Amino acid sequence: MSAPLDPNRVRNILVRGTNWLGDAVMNTPALGAIRETFPKARITLLVIPTVAELFTPHQWVDEVVVYDRKGRHQGIRGRLRLAGELRRRRFDLAILLQNAIDAAIIATLAGIPRRMGTRTDGRGFLLTHGFNQKSLDPRLHHVDYYLEMLGHFGIRAAQKRQLLCLAEEERAAVRRRFEEGGIVPGDFVIGINPGAAYGSAKRWYPERFAAAGAELARRWGAKLVVFGGPGEVAIARDIEASLEGPCLNLAGTLTVRELMASIERCNFFISNDSGPMHIAAAFGVPLVAVFGSTDHRTTYPWSDKAVVVRKEVDCAPCLKRECPTDHRCMKQVTAEDVVQAAVELQKQLTIEN
Repeated sequence: MSAPLDPNRVRNILVRGTNWLGDAVMNTPALGAIRETFPKARITLLVIPTVAELFTPHQWVDEVVVYDRKGRHQGIRGRLRLAGELRRRRFDLAILLQNAIDAAIIATLAGIPRRMGTRTDGRGFLLTHGFNQKSLDPRLHHVDYYLEMLGHFGIRAAQKRQLLCLAEEERAAVRRRFEEGGIVPGDFVIGINPGAAYGSAKRWYPERFAAAGAELARRWGAKLVVFGGPGEVAIARDIEASLEGPCLNLAGTLTVRELMASIERCNFFISNDSGPMHIAAAFGVPLVAVFGSTDHRTTYPWSDKAVVVRKEVDCAPCLKRECPTDHRCMKQVTAEDVVQAAVELQKQLTIEN
């Protein structure tokens, strides 16, 4: 039985965040709970470079330390170097939101006296405060998964919410870039996100994104913006070529911070299950998310302005990166399905407002 934590005696906390953008967004309610429980503590977030951008800045985090796994912290020597860097900071408590044993090893080598997390990946013996994740419903949403773990140790928040933070100069830079692309303040903007970093099994088809986007733009008098990472430039180009009218194609050109500000500017969003989908949800952008291979019950967009479009097929969710059969989970989702879901959601939101 782990000793209870006294919030007044914990002053310096290391939080090991998760490695995927979407997971990191879903971790923000957990960060809120940590901040609320330890209001006097300094909170440092340890994350990989891409995720670090998401939290630079963030009002619940005092400092972000980059875990450069492909550079200075690569390999055994790199892990030891990172542990030494953390040891000098004299943390009271490590909260491991990442479930890998690597996180527990580094926290232990860093000499952090209290190490808290789930007992996944065979790391239970390295934790002073371990949580049995098998006690949870496997269908639990990721937001609740981490909050349940923290709640077991008395770390709770009065309000459960996702939070991302932007500076006004970042918003202004996006306004200028959109204006250069023909989108002015007051235009209704639909964002299209055809990518999914995890693998092609999660990706709906470019021509269907184009068809749905074009129809919604026609109905709503909207402008279209196409998003995508460096590996999705060709997909975005295919969508741009399929559209009947012009669009602003930003695929492969944005930093994480620029992506966040650009998504926040959108009035509606259409996406696969992906990091940008979760960013849109955190900013309260109304969205339609297309799900196939992944489990919508655990990773659906955490927002009351979102709707999931999916088809019941015998092999989904398979959780695979690449489809081993005929991609039926995505083939059965039509552009008309997405348009109908978007129109109904927008109508509902208009009535509520």
